[in-house]
Amino acid sequence: MVGCAPHAPGAPRRRGGFRAVALLLAGLPTVLTGCGAPGGPSDSGGTPSIVVTTNILGDVTREVAGDEAEVTVLMPPGADPHSFGVSAAQAAGLERADLIVHNGMGLEENVLRHVEAAREEGVPTEAVGEAVDPLPYASGDAAGNPDPHFWTDPERMIAATEVIAERIIEEVPGVDADAVRENADTYTDLLRELTDWMEEEFATIPPGHRDLVTNHHVFGYLAERFDFRVIGAVIPGGTTLASPGASDLESLSRAIVEADVGAIFVDSSHPDRLARALREESGLDVEIVPLFSESLTAPGEGAGTYEEMMRANTRAIVDGLA
Repeated sequence: MVGCAPHAPGAPRRRGGFRAVALLLAGLPTVLTGCGAPGGPSDSGGTPSIVVTTNILGDVTREVAGDEAEVTVLMPPGADPHSFGVSAAQAAGLERADLIVHNGMGLEENVLRHVEAAREEGVPTEAVGEAVDPLPYASGDAAGNPDPHFWTDPERMIAATEVIAERIIEEVPGVDADAVRENADTYTDLLRELTDWMEEEFATIPPGHRDLVTNHHVFGYLAERFDFRVIGAVIPGGTTLASPGASDLESLSRAIVEADVGAIFVDSSHPDRLARALREESGLDVEIVPLFSESLTAPGEGAGTYEEMMRANTRAIVDGLA
């Protein structure tokens, strides 16, 4: 992991309050600038270089590449993949890479133009999400569009591992194909064990309690894989850069009451003021539970690897809904 340097029936009350809650968005930061790893990929000593946009895919790529290539991750720990940016040096470094691994489907909104520029210069790129049978958003402002948050399903991350391994073998000069495939097989075994463990943990939640409300639409893949129902999201879209209106918040409050949901899950790297204000203005009796939904943390801070992130989130969901 590398980044930058050092659960009451009744109708919701106070309709006007939802407009005030929506106005809180004006005070929330909308752009995070990621410093990433300094300097971009190394081109000294002939070491092959792979640049990865997000830190979740960066963790997987490091496991697969092993010692066969230098892997540079642009997105720093705790950043928002929808809004992090890169420096001029990092943008230039993309054009010197042997391979660029990115999520795709519009996730890295501020970085994709740099990825496209590098691709036009002849750098091989892999949009991993587009190769792992993506789902469409089921509801919200993005309904029908491809959902880029595939990593919440560890089975799709097995497919992602295979895609990354094959692209490294195809595009990165000088790598040992057998070593890369062995690394991928080892990591795939870990992901299969993770899926089995998550199934066992989620089985402790009664069927009638398997409802999710999140800060934005990020857990569709997890819901499909592990039989949850997504009730709604505070921000009714697939990106944290969207803004809910008063009617969106009021509709969500009614849905929470009707489903008797006990928790709203929010990304630990984002302010939870909107979810808390929604709870206060509507009189909802719900917990606000943080999850590591879109970014890894620095080592030792709870989600330093993809596996650690998924295990922490599983425990938090079970505790919030059981």
